[in-house]
Amino acid sequence: MTQLINESCEACRVGAPTLSDEELAELRAQIPEWAVVDEEGIKKLRRQFNFSNFAQAMSFAQQVGDLAEVHNHHPAITVEWGKTTVVWWTHKIRGLHRNDAVLAAKTDALIQQAPIP
Repeated sequence: MTQLINESCEACRVGAPTLSDEELAELRAQIPEWAVVDEEGIKKLRRQFNFSNFAQAMSFAQQVGDLAEVHNHHPAITVEWGKTTVVWWTHKIRGLHRNDAVLAAKTDALIQQAPIP
């Protein structure tokens, strides 16, 4: 388990700096299954979680949604048959903030903490 899951999100303001390449590399070591993607010039963290059916994928998406509400930080969540894709980034700064890595680690912890029905 990573130390990131023990951190809380901090309030992020417009104009806050995005993660540097060095900071991102250091954090990615704790969330190795997350890919850094660039969508229209915005860096984001993306991971696909695989399940046995649609109901499991939807159940996990709800857990991620609940996590997002607790931290007031909201990802893009796509649910398809047998998979849920989660994408974290910080809208206010149009890029990655430490909060995104924290929530990626907390998302990983969800899958490890409790079985999906």
